[in-house]
Amino acid sequence: MKISIKIEFSFNKISRIESLDELTILLFPNNKNHQKLFLAIYIELKYAEYQFLSSFDWIADDYKLSKRVLETVRAKMRRLGLIDHVSRFNKRFGYREGWVFSNRFASSCTRLVELANKLKTIKDSKQEAKDRDLINYL
Repeated sequence: MKISIKIEFSFNKISRIESLDELTILLFPNNKNHQKLFLAIYIELKYAEYQFLSSFDWIADDYKLSKRVLETVRAKMRRLGLIDHVSRFNKRFGYREGWVFSNRFASSCTRLVELANKLKTIKDSKQEAKDRDLINYL
């Protein structure tokens, strides 16, 4: 059996998410190590002073997971827009290099909702003609 690394955001799965562990399973399907490290990073960052961590290396060590798993999970979290890397040139964080929560994931979700509402409500004749032309174009 091949293990999937893809995220399936179906409306059924999204509507059933009620907790962080359910989100974890959705983001990291079929991989307990990735799920465990995601939760560890999220929780450690959430309760860190100023929600800032200079490194995640110690988290992998504490939870007895490899650096490779750490880099995979960190990269996926960054691509999703859940965390951001702060450079040492950032005055807001005292010129320290490290990791913080990002607003990009929440902003993207908000924009997706706005787009869904916009697509649902637009019903003018010009838009209908454009939409039908789009079907013929494909």
